[in-house]
Amino acid sequence: MSTGQKEKGRGGLVKLVVAVAVIVVGVLVARHLGLADQLTLENVEKLDAWFRGFGIWAPLIFIGVWVVACVFFLPGLPVAIVGALIFGPIWGTVYSLIGATLGATAAFLIGRYAARDMVEGLIEKNKLLKKIDEGVEKQGWRMLMITRLVPIFPFNAQNYVYGLTKIRLSTYVIVTAICMAPGTIMFNFAAGSIRTGNFGKAFAYIAVAAVVFVILSLIPGWIRKKFGADELLEENG
Repeated sequence: MSTGQKEKGRGGLVKLVVAVAVIVVGVLVARHLGLADQLTLENVEKLDAWFRGFGIWAPLIFIGVWVVACVFFLPGLPVAIVGALIFGPIWGTVYSLIGATLGATAAFLIGRYAARDMVEGLIEKNKLLKKIDEGVEKQGWRMLMITRLVPIFPFNAQNYVYGLTKIRLSTYVIVTAICMAPGTIMFNFAAGSIRTGNFGKAFAYIAVAAVVFVILSLIPGWIRKKFGADELLEENG
């Protein structure tokens, strides 16, 4: 093995150790602070008050929480609901989509640049990881669209897995944002209808959420027909 190859290998190992250390420390801190326990639907009111306490900085803090949730595998649904309650369905959707996209991108970059060299061999040993990697090889961005729109693989884990594939960062970011938009709209408008004091607005919000829900329920069938994803959906659905 040449000196260059040895240095490259050591560099990859250092990156992996640093990435793993950061993630482990982040998870431990999150558990110590009780963040995972706080991010539940039962604590929506507390989270609501916490965010409101930041005043004009609340949107940036909210987006930051989304990034942390994506990187450290914390639940995102309560965060989205709190966003809708604090900022309303429209701005809640905007901030959630920005935060979730940035968080997904951060995890993607960690997987690609800090861990890829050391874990590529794991893809061959893991059936699901291999299927995603092979899917990107065959269908490119369509594979990302399939796994984003059909819940066959945990969202937070997907972000890291796609960092190990050959998909381009720009493609990943664009497709991720587009495919997350329907679900984000649905949850935010459904939650936003709770606090509005206007019956007409509440009804309109619920109507929007219902329409998006119907559309999302039809997507798996459309994907099967359009992209021939029967095997993927049947084995993991």
